[in-house]
Amino acid sequence: MEENLLSLTLLSPLLLLLCSIPLWLLLRPRPSPPRGCRRLGLAEGESNLHDEYDPKYSQGIPRTQREGGQPSWRVKALFTYPLKSCGGIELSQSDVVPTGLKFDRQFVLAENGPDGWNTRTLRNAGFQRMALIHPEIWIPCPSVPDYDPSLPEVKSQGVMLISYPRITPAGPAGLFMSIAMSTGILSARHTFRRTAAAASTTPLTPVKIWKDNPLAHDYGIHLPEALHKYLGFDPAASPLTLFRSSTTHTRQIYRNAPRAEEIGFQPTTAFADAYPIHLLNMSSHHDVARRCAYAIPNLSISRFRANIIIQGPEAFAEDHWKRIDIAGVEIHAACRTVRCRLPNVDPVTGLRHSSEPDKTLKAYRRIDEGDRTNACLGMQLVPALPEFVIRVGDEVGVLETGVHRYIKMLAPGEKVEGV
Repeated sequence: MEENLLSLTLLSPLLLLLCSIPLWLLLRPRPSPPRGCRRLGLAEGESNLHDEYDPKYSQGIPRTQREGGQPSWRVKALFTYPLKSCGGIELSQSDVVPTGLKFDRQFVLAENGPDGWNTRTLRNAGFQRMALIHPEIWIPCPSVPDYDPSLPEVKSQGVMLISYPRITPAGPAGLFMSIAMSTGILSARHTFRRTAAAASTTPLTPVKIWKDNPLAHDYGIHLPEALHKYLGFDPAASPLTLFRSSTTHTRQIYRNAPRAEEIGFQPTTAFADAYPIHLLNMSSHHDVARRCAYAIPNLSISRFRANIIIQGPEAFAEDHWKRIDIAGVEIHAACRTVRCRLPNVDPVTGLRHSSEPDKTLKAYRRIDEGDRTNACLGMQLVPALPEFVIRVGDEVGVLETGVHRYIKMLAPGEKVEGV
């Protein structure tokens, strides 16, 4: 009897709290999928990296071997990152367009300052929460039941849906929200969507990314107050906006990249740091992960935000690749990927490690004569075809090896001696 009374006493405040919550909040519907569209990417819970910690990926495999009928050197996983520095979308295949994998780094968050709009990423202090922002791409699909060519979502060629964690306030309301989110009564994440608007309805504005200032479409009026708050800004006076890249104002690439006279077009990118595609080798990542396991027992390859992850080559074999082919498509390895401290942020928790894996990488991977300050891991790619399709399982081969020397990013008009 005493136990029952005690239980009722403990539950009473919670019951009173639940009774005080507005009915609209308890019955708030979950967001419905965009009409006439299907979600891009693998099914929820699926991943081609489910076995990424398997020791077998620590060793190289001869190219002549076959594994279950598949080539031993092949594409292991594919990722596109629609909103720069936010969550990625894992794919089974992807169209490749002149700026890289389709949809990759087409959007960016930017902060307004004395020198105009500046892109913000996980590198910037206070922005590690971006790791927990997850974009989805929904594309028109005639096979879905509600498909209709007249739907706005279909006419605009798709929808980007963005979700991010709800912030629980202090006090009783925060306690209720925490309980409601843990039980599923209330979604633990805010969601908003944006149907792609016509270019004529969104202003073109310069936005600074490194030393470039491309014109991009300002979608800031569509950002909800909750997202400003989540990123630590006052919605009433927030200097934050969302940019979408312009198809007519992409950034042309010349550093280390093949020229138009060689491949028929000048390589471009949208809001990627510098090159269209980033590649990582599983064996190389395993070598790094082993060395910093003392600090991070399971260092996920997802921290390095590559587009193409391959299996088969021995660790760091890619350091000297100049040209490769993937499923018969020639691709230039423009340069090594010079790493910053961004991988110190855990993409699952959004927490930033104080030193790793940056410390470990700098201890033994400062290998490029063009930049002895920073470490290298992975390769930056420029395809010799402007458009093709890449698939998980595609065979990877090496056409040419040679010497790489990284060229640091230049300001407009600045030149490098001998280049």
